This record gives sequence, structure tokens and C-alpha cells, in this order.
Amino acid sequence: MESTFKVLPGTEVVIGFQFRGALSYIENNRETPLSNSGLTGLNDSYRLFHNTAGTGTVLVYFREAAASAFFRQPIHELFKESISLDNFMLRSELLILEEKLQASKSDKEKISIIEDFLISKLNPCVLDPLILSAISLIYKSKGNIRIKELVHELRISQSPLEKRFRKVVGTSPKKFSSLVRFKNTIASYRHQNYLTNLGYEAGFYDQAHFIKEFRNFTGDNPEIFFGQQ
Repeated sequence: MESTFKVLPGTEVVIGFQFRGALSYIENNRETPLSNSGLTGLNDSYRLFHNTAGTGTVLVYFREAAASAFFRQPIHELFKESISLDNFMLRSELLILEEKLQASKSDKEKISIIEDFLISKLNPCVLDPLILSAISLIYKSKGNIRIKELVHELRISQSPLEKRFRKVVGTSPKKFSSLVRFKNTIASYRHQNYLTNLGYEAGFYDQAHFIKEFRNFTGDNPEIFFGQQ
């Protein structure tokens, strides 16, 4: 069925393999077609997508920092971008992969084809343990850790931390913390919650600021967003 739908920001880099139909994203009332196989970086606000009837897509979500083991380019260059995979591999190789997916008969077969592809692209590298520790601390605090606290815990200065973090995660520690905070806010909402308390629990002491940031993240005010749940 043809539809237009909203996707909220996440903390993962995503690959989309479209084996049937057409997909595009909408920005400023302009519709831009997406490649059949593409890589999408982190984003700090919602996005609108449109698909034709019968569209079939396999999505691969990389755990935080894991995409850097498959792609040599700094991951922050993908921020707010959706880029065709032929920017990262030979076009002829990508065409063969897409033909295999289109010819496959089952979801299990499609997943196997994609797994083989990803294994072939895996680089023999060790993920940065300091960045993994930073991600763990951010999640432990539910996104409410200040950068000064983070660098103190990790015993590193702010500039090198931010450079290393952006390279493998795809955005700054501050922006990543914001994504984690809003994801946690949405996941922890209960109908009996007062929205004022929700803003305070998310680390906002100014309700107007919370509403503005929430609208940027979801496209709606909290009352409207949670009223649709």
C-alpha cells in the first residue's frame, strides 16, 4: 500500500536494501528518490518518507560505533545524509548484489545474501574501547550526562574525545546524548505521567525548551505525540 510515514531519529547507522518498489524522502515539500541500496547516517530530527505500493525493503541497523568496522570513511560525514552504496563499493558489485536480492525467493534467503555481503566488507579492526565506554556512560545516564562529566570519567580532554566519537559514532557526544535522552523519554512515557514531570526527568528545567526540542525530534508537541500512542 502506498503511504507517507514518519521516522524518528535513532542512534544507529542504517543500510536499506530495496528489492521491490520505490522509496523517497520528503523535505521542505520536495520529494527526493532514494537509491535501491543506501546508507543513512544519524539525524537529529524526524524525517518523512514515501513509498509506492508493494515496496519491499530489508533494513540493517548497526549497533552504535559498529558501522566503522565496515566503512572506512568517517561516519560523521553521513550525518543527516542518505547515500547510495555505490559511493562505498564498485557499481558492478552493487548491481550483482541487488540482482541477487530481487531474484531471491524468501526473506531467509535475502538475509543470507546480505549477511554474506557484510562479512565480505568487514575490516579487521578493533573498535575504540574509549568510545565504547563513552557510549556506555551516556546510556547509563539516560542521556543526561554533561560533557564535562564524561571527559572526567574517561580521563581525556574534550577535543580528542569529540573527534574520536564523531568519527566512529557519527555525531558529537552531546548530540548523541540528546538522541538517547529523547528515545528514553518516549520509551518511559506512561499515560499517567504529567508532561511537566516528563520534561524534568529528561533533564529540562525550562518547559518551553523541552517542548521546542521535542517538536524538533518528533514533529509534534508532546501532547499531540503521546495522544496518538
